[in-house]
Amino acid sequence: MSDATFGLPVAPRPAPAKATPAARHARSEAITAWALSLPAILSYLLLLLLPTLAAVALAFTDYELGNDSIRWIGLENFAELWTDRGFRQSFVNTVFYVGVVTPGSIFGALVIALLIEAGVRGRTLFRAVFFLPVVSLTVAMASAWQYLLHPTIGPLNGMLRQLGIAGPAWLSDSSMVMWSLAGIGIWENLGFNLVLFLAGLTAIPRELYAAAEVDGAQSAWSRFRLVTWPLLGPTTLFVLTITMIRSVRVFDTVKVLTQGGPNKASEVLLHTMYQEGFTFFRLGYSAAITLVFLAIVLALMWLQTRVLDKRVHYG
Repeated sequence: MSDATFGLPVAPRPAPAKATPAARHARSEAITAWALSLPAILSYLLLLLLPTLAAVALAFTDYELGNDSIRWIGLENFAELWTDRGFRQSFVNTVFYVGVVTPGSIFGALVIALLIEAGVRGRTLFRAVFFLPVVSLTVAMASAWQYLLHPTIGPLNGMLRQLGIAGPAWLSDSSMVMWSLAGIGIWENLGFNLVLFLAGLTAIPRELYAAAEVDGAQSAWSRFRLVTWPLLGPTTLFVLTITMIRSVRVFDTVKVLTQGGPNKASEVLLHTMYQEGFTFFRLGYSAAITLVFLAIVLALMWLQTRVLDKRVHYG
């Protein structure tokens, strides 16, 4: 029974508290933020996360494109990779390519950046010229290289013949093809690394060089060793990581120029993955190669964050 039954006064119920203008504004901002983020979230889920999870699942199956049946086979694909001579060859070629392109493009870009930074005239022109391969279509540039490296009508062998030297078959000789592709890879990555190094050099205060000269660093080498190189540490680490990942992802030049030949001498991981998945339709086996590729990329990222990052001086 309520108090009104006995004639007692009833206390009025408190009205529900109204949201303050600040709270309404915060809630409106949160809804707007989620609405603006929704396309990016959906794109990440549909285009990156779900395909990655699908590739992980397929790597443990025998699925072939066009086949209605699918069977879980566990680690059999990875066991086949271990004994597959073609995969081992592509893995060795990829390691060779990364081992040549990474130091070659980084050292070359650093030297050119130092030369450009030392002078004043033509810096913008040189920066644009060396950056041209980055903004050009890889397939178009590969076609140009196919002509340049042609054994009979190519300009490179033509110049060698003028010097009395018999030019090699750059892209059809098993002993030369990976060196040729690595040279093209250095040329492709040089401009990208150059711009990054130029940005890092520009960020170094000029006063430090003057202070180094006062302390006795009179030669250019001493100033580079004591000032430039330590302060370029973060830039160099970033360039190293990006170049290694870009080198591991080599595919376009191999596909256009050599198709993995001759006799699989230029076969690399991504081309093997493409062949197995879209030529032989073995999507399960191709997905297993994809996981190996992802493991390599993750290992490079771990190397950056756990090992190299501790040796870098951040000014």
